[in-house]
Amino acid sequence: MALSPAFSQARPGPAESAPWTPRGLFTVVFLGIAAGLQMADLGLQAVSLSAIQKSFGVGDTALGALQGLAGILIASALAIPLARLADRYSRKQVLLCLIALSSALMGLSAIAHTFPLFFIGRSAAGITEFAMVPLVYSMIPDLAPERNRVAANLGFAALMAAGASGGFYFSGAILSTADALFAWHAEPWRKAFLLLGTAGLPLLPLGALTADPVRHLGADDRAAQGSLLVFLRLRWRTIGLFVGTAGCLITAVQALNQLIALSLERRFDAAPGDIGHAMGLIVLITSIGCLPAAGLLDRTLARRVRRAARPLIMGLSVIIAIPVLLLLTSMRTLDQALIAVGLFLFMTCTANALVPTMLQDLAPASLRARCFALWSFVVSLFGAAGPLLAGMLSDRVFDKHLLGAIAAVALPALTVSAACALRSVLRTLREQRLAAESPA
Repeated sequence: MALSPAFSQARPGPAESAPWTPRGLFTVVFLGIAAGLQMADLGLQAVSLSAIQKSFGVGDTALGALQGLAGILIASALAIPLARLADRYSRKQVLLCLIALSSALMGLSAIAHTFPLFFIGRSAAGITEFAMVPLVYSMIPDLAPERNRVAANLGFAALMAAGASGGFYFSGAILSTADALFAWHAEPWRKAFLLLGTAGLPLLPLGALTADPVRHLGADDRAAQGSLLVFLRLRWRTIGLFVGTAGCLITAVQALNQLIALSLERRFDAAPGDIGHAMGLIVLITSIGCLPAAGLLDRTLARRVRRAARPLIMGLSVIIAIPVLLLLTSMRTLDQALIAVGLFLFMTCTANALVPTMLQDLAPASLRARCFALWSFVVSLFGAAGPLLAGMLSDRVFDKHLLGAIAAVALPALTVSAACALRSVLRTLREQRLAAESPA
């Protein structure tokens, strides 16, 4: 598929009063469904970790690397050049290419016969998944009216979360269906990855019906001169606090989210299917339930502290999550542990819910996809450390006690995240006060 340059389509100024168009609304819904389907394989992989470990005979450190390095770090690093294509060429055409590649790579991961090959296959599949999210968040400000942008971001996140939770919730059904559907003599988890890859193919003809919105350029685009380095030099302090807050938060979240199924299976001797079913409900409820809460908090606090509202919501949510994590490590039954996991994920999801909108406010339109891809990569450096360090500590310090290893990684990360968020709040309030005192 040939890519056509898109800069000729760029137009100055956002159309703040323009209403939703049916095609624009359809495009946002389609993007959420496509991203959700791609994220479903991460939940399936998390539930299948014990089977994957048995198939390849690897340790917890290797699983931590799979969940952190392959699933996040490598993927987001190589998503940056793909985002450059999205900033320079037709975003719709790049989107369709990513959907096709993701489906193919999910299927190829299923036939890997050694762990290094499987690791490479999962890394390659993750590249397309992580490239799609920056692409989508670069399109939403050009698809949605300005007054509905937060709602569009949260709606996309809800659809993506529904897909991600479906990988957990329906893992048992996916495994059994794939095992019965394919006559291929292989482990059920391999067939399940092949089934998910096949499920993405019908999205291609639907994707042809989506919109390819024009870019609305503003003053920040002229100041940055189309250069990512110039933009980073202009806003490095604000970006540094943003990365510190979101990066350390994702370290804690990934340490728990990527290894919690295996840790609960070991701690309570529970069946993977039962844990996957429960985790699917938890991920769905927390990921979607936090969105109206975050939107309401943003609207309420913005009246009082304006731009400081979003980092304030992040900081307070992280502070509440810290004692919940401590409670998780002391729970004596599986039900109690799942309740603690749900509370932890609800608070951390609330902290993360408004991050895309914050970055859209920072990033110029001509650099938006690259800014989101770079943000994903930098934050992924922290995110990859979560499961990797937890896996290493489980092997070498905690004698396979994964919950203790997760807490040892997550608690310091949450503390630093809260400190960066509150520092960002104070900085923003000071800037707003100075701006109000300065003459026009």
